[in-house]
Amino acid sequence: MRKGVLEVALVHRPRYDDWSWAKGKLDPGEDWATAAVRETFEETGLEVRLGPPLPEARYLMLTKSGTRGDKVVHYWAATVTGGHGRLENEIDAVEWLDVAEANIRLDYAHDRDQLRALVRAHGEGTLETWPLVVVRHAKSIPRSGWSGDDQQRPLDERGTQRAKDLVPVLTAYGITRLLTSPSVRCLDTIAPYAVQSGHDARSREGLSEEGHEAEPGRAGELVEKLLERGEPSAVCTHGPVMPAVMEVLTARLHLDGGDAVAMLERFVEARDDNLDKGEALVCHVAGVGADARIVAVERHLP
Repeated sequence: MRKGVLEVALVHRPRYDDWSWAKGKLDPGEDWATAAVRETFEETGLEVRLGPPLPEARYLMLTKSGTRGDKVVHYWAATVTGGHGRLENEIDAVEWLDVAEANIRLDYAHDRDQLRALVRAHGEGTLETWPLVVVRHAKSIPRSGWSGDDQQRPLDERGTQRAKDLVPVLTAYGITRLLTSPSVRCLDTIAPYAVQSGHDARSREGLSEEGHEAEPGRAGELVEKLLERGEPSAVCTHGPVMPAVMEVLTARLHLDGGDAVAMLERFVEARDDNLDKGEALVCHVAGVGADARIVAVERHLP
């Protein structure tokens, strides 16, 4: 936004002499959201925080072998948070344009799908959001293989790797507030991001299995407080605690638009399965407090 006017950034690629959105290819093993942030920085020099997902683009392309194949591109709305703005990777110009000028400048019809979605979300008040990420702790040593205090049970090798893999995912959404169960398997799931980002992981007994059993309403209350705060946040907890967390979020669902059905199915599946171990469920929230409503959801699976 500039002086109340919605503006978007388009990039010019001299190789094709076209104007389009910043985009690129996945690195091996890379998450879609992580790639979006990385490619945006590499092409524009701008650091961004991802907002709601936008319509994907699908079209046919020729592979290196000469055969035809589908190309799928995922897009997000994003807010600039920093960066140097130097152009370094296949881009010779970046321009901020209002919607009317962007619609004219874009060279491909499928790129206008994202522009229309941005305009619609802006008009509905669902473009400016903040993320609330629910994380189920990564895979840990099984109870049968641990003789000590269950709260001290650590992650196994796969879980430790997943905790590291979550760092760029949480970074993509600009998470600044971290709440976690005090159990080691939760603390260690969120710890790599806490260390890299410099944000403290605050432990809350109400998010532990033991605390939830003693005080079943506490986890939901903690989530309600985050909704009142409106700060990009992540909550790391356990499968048995998940229903209490998801009950609060279910009441705030306000999904609309072309992908609403798919997002609802995604949310319900995650809720009913208590999330997979190591999963991050991203809820994009518009508004705060009593007005807070979830307008988009994403699942980031291990």
